[in-house]
Amino acid sequence: MTFKITTLVSSLVLGLAASAAAADTAAEMVPADIKEKGYLSVGIESTYPPMAFRNPETNERAGINVMLVDALGEVLGLEIRYEDMGFEQLMTSVASGRIDMIGTAISDLPSRRETMSFVDYLSTGAQPFGLVATASELSDTADLCGHAVGAPRTTSYLPSLEAWNEENCIGADLEAMNVLGTGGATDTRLSLMQGRLDAGLLGQEYVAYLMAQEPDTFGTIGEPITRTLFGFAFGTEYTELRDAVAQGVTEIMENGAYTAALEAFGMEAQALTEVSIDQGT
Repeated sequence: MTFKITTLVSSLVLGLAASAAAADTAAEMVPADIKEKGYLSVGIESTYPPMAFRNPETNERAGINVMLVDALGEVLGLEIRYEDMGFEQLMTSVASGRIDMIGTAISDLPSRRETMSFVDYLSTGAQPFGLVATASELSDTADLCGHAVGAPRTTSYLPSLEAWNEENCIGADLEAMNVLGTGGATDTRLSLMQGRLDAGLLGQEYVAYLMAQEPDTFGTIGEPITRTLFGFAFGTEYTELRDAVAQGVTEIMENGAYTAALEAFGMEAQALTEVSIDQGT
């Protein structure tokens, strides 16, 4: 499903429009302090294919986000300096100014906008999945009730799973799920393989990647239980840089780099047609 954000009502978006009108290109919108140092410090977690990961053969960074951020560096006229860190470190690092931007796939959620602002660039959803044999038996999300289902404890997927269980299992007088927190996407996969989980919950992009890598091993279970947007994240006070990056995303959508990154990993179905700010739900 392709999302189109048609109504931008926030004052932040109006601010973006005003900034874009005042400058023709993303490079012209880069704040003076960033332009002076000449590079963008980007926090990234390289353990979430196909968004950002290490090529097992070369150990070099790869993925959609890496391609997109590199393309942004070109239109912004800035060197990209990546800083690898765990997911839980990213939000505190951008809020404190240790890094300029989060370049990892991070969901734009209202609760996160207390300390961050997002340039939304991709649609995403929390997709239940399991081993092929299990997925054929649990064909609908309601079938998850009464089963052990896990999601990474440091992401929004775990509270989304807990909320879904409360509403759709317990609230419907069905047997509650046994909701378990995992150590991350890799641990969720391993727990399924070892039989510690009946199903897992991860971003639909990661599930699609797993299924492409291991087509006879994993299958989806029903539809995504949530729908939101991935965004490049900034501290709330860094609106100039955020707006420059928003213009940069528009430019890479227009020059083809955005489409090329998604096509490289078969993710065209999650593309947006235009950039927005703080519109995730």
